[in-house]
This record gives sequence, structure tokens and C-alpha cells, in this order.
Amino acid sequence: MPRSMCHSFAALGCSLVLAATSWLSVAAAAQSSAPAMPKQANPPTSGLETAGEADTQVRLGIGDLLEISVYGVPELATKARVGGDGNVYLPLIDYVHVDGLTLDEAQSLVEKRLGDGGFVNNPHVTILISEYSSQNASILGQIAKPGSYPIVGERRLYDLISAAGGLTDRAGRIVVITHRDKPASPDRVNLGEALNSSPASNVLIRPGDTVVVQRAGVVYVVGDVARPSGLVMDGDHLTVLQAIALAGGTTRTAKLGAAKIIRKSAGGVIENPISVKKILQAKQADVALQADDILFIPGSAGKAAAYKTADVLTQVGSLSLVAVRP
Repeated sequence: MPRSMCHSFAALGCSLVLAATSWLSVAAAAQSSAPAMPKQANPPTSGLETAGEADTQVRLGIGDLLEISVYGVPELATKARVGGDGNVYLPLIDYVHVDGLTLDEAQSLVEKRLGDGGFVNNPHVTILISEYSSQNASILGQIAKPGSYPIVGERRLYDLISAAGGLTDRAGRIVVITHRDKPASPDRVNLGEALNSSPASNVLIRPGDTVVVQRAGVVYVVGDVARPSGLVMDGDHLTVLQAIALAGGTTRTAKLGAAKIIRKSAGGVIENPISVKKILQAKQADVALQADDILFIPGSAGKAAAYKTADVLTQVGSLSLVAVRP
């Protein structure tokens, strides 16, 4: 091959190498100047979870005693109680409204006030709660130990009932919960037949709530029944036949056609005659009773005379007043 042709190929190869190098440099520069791809964000949590977490945060309230300190400035350390207007007085920055704020929110607010006023450069504020005057819930009504109990963190209805010693024998199944921020819209909770069988009723209790365990209704069964009784109603439904059965049934001398339901009303006492005999014969529908009703089963003088005196005395001596749950 002629020497001049070799030189031409060598020159062409050098030009290609230089062109490739230049193109790679341009590509690298373009890549470095291009904006970086954003990282995939973590999936947001559901609104329900966020609300649940917020409910468990401690929030400041009226009457709470706070300890406020500023790092590196011991002269600003102070104790202050949240007033009735939700404000707390602090040195240099005057009154600060903290009612309803979490600790982090209150600390950030005080730091901002100190920084904006030029009192402290880059302040770091710590707030501690010495007394939880506002973080309580009250439980009243048919409870062993009514009173006010602290609500710090997540507390539920059954926790509060347990802390108050449990339900009394006269407790009903309806619980009314009034929230401090919504006093006109109380919640009604049905406890069900047993606490462990109704987890849906174990609702969250918030500071400031007032819980009232309502008294169960009572139906009284008297007259010619085996056990004259006061029947504590777990629910709102109790019929004449159910009440008689819970009272041990009628005696042999009962006059089933002349029973009465004695009921109190705004206008006075009302007597409603009923025929237990017809109800037993399915000729009449069973009658629903209401709280504080008195079901009276009279006796028949003719039937009583037909039995021996000793039998009657035995029945009378065995009668007692008891309270049972249907």
C-alpha cells in the first residue's frame, strides 16, 4: 500500500476517535444538566389512620399546668397555667393561645414568637405538662365509682368503665357520651348483651368527654305469681308472658283473665286490663311492657278455697322480692 494512503487512513481514524469523544462529552454534559427524576413517594396513609393517630395525641387545655423552658436561656424558664380563655402568659412574649394545640404545635408557636420578636436567636423551646387538668373524662350514672379519670393516650369506653369499677346491677345497656366540643350532639352506644361480644361499642374516649351509663328500666310483677319480682330490663323489650315466666309463673289460684298493667303517666296512674288467659290461648297478642310498669296478677277467692290451707300458707311463705335480669 502506498505510504500516502496509510497516512490518509490514519488521519481518518483519528478524526473518528475525536468525533466520538466529543459526542460522548456532549451526552454526558446533557445528562448532568438534565433534572433528576424524582423518587417515588411513599403511598399516603389513609385518612382514617391519620385521624386515629391525631386522636391519641395529647392536646393542651384549660387548667393544664405547663413547664416551659428555653434551651440556653434559663431566665425564661417558667411555670404557667392555661387560663379560662385558653391563653398562657409567658415572659417577653405576653399571652399565647395554646388551648387545643399539641405539645409540638405549642412549642413551635412559642419559638416563633421568641424569634420574631428578636428576643432569642434560633430558640429551642420545651413544654411539659405538670398537671393534666383538661385531659380527663367523667363517667356518671350506674357505675361503681363515678368520677373523673385521666385520659392520656388512647383510651376506650371499656377502659374507662373498668377504671371506674365496672357497672352496677342496675346498669342498662345504653351509654350516652357527650363531647366537650359538640355538647348538643351526644352519642348513644349500645353495650349489647355482654361487653366482650360487642367490640363495636368500645368507642374511643377523648379528653373532656362525659359518659353517662343509664339506669336500666324495671318492671314489677306482683300478685299471684311464684316470685313477686322487680325485673331489670337489659333492653327495651319485655312482654307480659316473659315477665310472668321470669317471676316463676302464676300460682294455681291466679285469676288469669283479670290481670292489670299499672302505668304512670303525666296525667296520673293508668290501669290497663289484660287477659293473660287469652294471651296463653293465642287469642290475643302478647303485650309489651315499659319501664316502671307494674304487672298485677290477682288471685281467685273461689280457687283459693278449693285448696288446702296448708298449701296456701306454704306458697305465701316462699314468696320473696328479688331482682333478676331477663
